[in-house]
This record gives sequence, structure tokens and C-alpha cells, in this order.
Amino acid sequence: MLRFAVFALALLCISPAAATEAGWVLLRTGGQVVLLRHAYAPGAGDPANFDIENCGTQRNLSDRGEHQARRIGALFQARGAPIDHVETSRFCRCRDTANIAFRDEEVTDNDALDWLPDEVGHEDRLDRLREQIEGYTGARNLILVTHEEVIAELLGTGAREGEAVIVSRGGEDLGVAGRIRIN
Repeated sequence: MLRFAVFALALLCISPAAATEAGWVLLRTGGQVVLLRHAYAPGAGDPANFDIENCGTQRNLSDRGEHQARRIGALFQARGAPIDHVETSRFCRCRDTANIAFRDEEVTDNDALDWLPDEVGHEDRLDRLREQIEGYTGARNLILVTHEEVIAELLGTGAREGEAVIVSRGGEDLGVAGRIRIN
């Protein structure tokens, strides 16, 4: 019994690293869609005076988050993951993650990546995002920087801050093909 417990514990410890390595293998081959949760931004939610056009009214990346974003970009480059295009939520923490991590790439806003569940058109934006993901046919990787809630709505599972989730497509529903955890 003790041997089984030690083995099970070892699997739990190895699993994230193995999953991360499998994710890099997928990204090196290209043609993937990646949902990247923004880097570390302390707190939860946004202040009552939230204005999507004003970073001063939003939760923003901390120094730790900026460091994490730089690490994301460095790892994508070091691991040879080709990038087709980077799109981001209009929230400042997402834009900053995208611009810091992928500073040599063109970064464009995509309002379908915003997390505004109370806003009219929320479901339409998610449907548009699903269609974009399903229809992607590029040879390189499409990076979509967004929020945990958007990832959960699309895939049924969330992501840690700075975590990249590689989307499995082509089935009845979108799913998770791989994960890359970046601390």
C-alpha cells in the first residue's frame, strides 16, 4: 500500500511537467489555437468604476505578472513555437500580457475575448469565438489572450494565470489538447 501511495504521489508531481512538454510538442508542429490566460494580476474582479478604456480602473499586471509575461514570450521563442497571429481581450491585463510576451508580433484586439457576462451580446461573442477557433487553418499557432472565465465557458475548465491551453478542435465540442504551465 505504501508503494502505491508513493507511486500515485510521484505521478501527481510528474504530470504537470509531462503535460507541459506534450503541449510544447504540439506547438512546435504549428496549426494550433492557444487560449492564454493573462499573466498574474493581483486581486479578483475589477473595481466598481471599471472602464475598459481606462487601465486605471482595472486590475493590472503586477511586477510578478510582467515578469511572467516576459517568461511566456521567452519560452515560446526558445521552444520554437511558430506564431501566426496574437489576439487579445481589450482588458489592460490581457493587452499587457500579449504585448510583453509577444513583443515582436502584431497584436490585435478581439472583443470576443473580453469577459463581460452582463453585457448584451455576451453569448454572440462566445459563439463568434467558437467559430473562429473551429475555423482556424493556419500553419502556425494562433494565440488568443483572454480570461479564465472565457476559457472555462469554451472548454469547461479554467486555467491558471499565465497558463496556455491548447484547444482540441474538430469534435462536437471544443476541448483541451494540451496545457503549458508557466510560473
